[in-house]
Amino acid sequence: MFLIAARGLIAHAFPILVAQLASIGMMVIDTAVLGHVSAVDLAAVAIGGGIHVALVFALAGVLQAVGPVVAHLHGARRDSEVAGILHQGFWLAMLLSVPGVLFLIHPDALLGMAEMDAAVDAKVRQYLAILAWSLPAALAYRTFYAFCNALGKPRVLMGIGLVSLGVHAVLARGFALEGWLGEPLGVAGCALSNVLIGWAACLSGAAYLAWGALRGPYRPFADWQRPRWPAWRELLRIGLPMGFSNLVEITSFTLIALFIASLGAPVVAGHRVVANLSALVYILPLSLAIATMAALGQAVGARDRPRAKATIRAGLLLAAGLSSLMGLLLWLGASPLIAAYTDDPAVRAVARGLIGYIALYQFFDALQTVAGHCLRAYRVTFVPMLVQTFCFWGIGLLGGAWLCHRWQPPLGVAGFWLAAVVSLVLAAIMLSALLWKAIADADLSA
Repeated sequence: MFLIAARGLIAHAFPILVAQLASIGMMVIDTAVLGHVSAVDLAAVAIGGGIHVALVFALAGVLQAVGPVVAHLHGARRDSEVAGILHQGFWLAMLLSVPGVLFLIHPDALLGMAEMDAAVDAKVRQYLAILAWSLPAALAYRTFYAFCNALGKPRVLMGIGLVSLGVHAVLARGFALEGWLGEPLGVAGCALSNVLIGWAACLSGAAYLAWGALRGPYRPFADWQRPRWPAWRELLRIGLPMGFSNLVEITSFTLIALFIASLGAPVVAGHRVVANLSALVYILPLSLAIATMAALGQAVGARDRPRAKATIRAGLLLAAGLSSLMGLLLWLGASPLIAAYTDDPAVRAVARGLIGYIALYQFFDALQTVAGHCLRAYRVTFVPMLVQTFCFWGIGLLGGAWLCHRWQPPLGVAGFWLAAVVSLVLAAIMLSALLWKAIADADLSA
């Protein structure tokens, strides 16, 4: 059964991997393009992009509750109910977009915490204000994303992601560097491209639901439901801790740019390069974790305990082994990868000094990612949120700030990456322990 589960996870995870790589690839394109504009534009996308990604991941995390709920229903052969969960997810996405848009337009509370050059601050605000226009589309698409994954239909996500990446590569360069709109727009050009691509992806997802393979068995747009509080209550019970966990995990890396803004644009830019590479490698365990959550959710819904345990073992072993290999390859190919991002010698020097930390923590990052998603399949989300808050904010972010600025001698930006290694080791240990408890509790209740 282990081999069957492993093959199923690989088949499911591959399209997710490609779709996730395409999504991260859009940020990589922004970094690569702006690396050839100026260090100020690159620093602006490092700070602004980190804030935007953190917000989207937090709000989308709430909407990811659609995934385990739909997977349970599908596993229990209650497919007639899944369209209603999708409808409630879309309503919830529109509600969550309102505070999100307001925050992106008025980021003063967060930006006021950082000391940065006036030029960088102005570009960050411009970047976020433009991206605000894409947030409703991004959240609606993430709801569609969770729905398709839960039903084991990820290939459409791969197709939309690849097309989006290709178009963004052309538009971002044209707007930011080549002056297609009259003059080179720099970071604003990358933001504008992201807005156009976001709405195109959202409309493509809607078209697939209306006329694609899911139309017949699930009738996604038939008998459209109004907002229903009982359904929202269940989605929010599962989703709010998931969203906060996403916020904690992503900000433990992205908000580093704010804490190191006073160290200068080259340091922020070098950190951005390494953070991009880290995000690329992270996509592998994340894709396997998403596939594991969907398969495990279906097994739990069907009350198939042997399949559930085989799915967990396969997810953990595949993610840990493959992630460790990716970390080694990244370490060996560091110099050409960094050179592809930037021509600035100072930025390259910072990036080379940080890249070893990524290779060091891959094994533990994979374990904590898969364990956390398995717990979501069991609808256990609150205690994992507390664990991740302690590890990623308490140790990773606050501990990193202490090592960066107060340790004698100060470690600079490397202090954050060292603290990240420690936080991921602890998260892997604690989330794995919670997962084994969830499995034992499921066996006892059977």
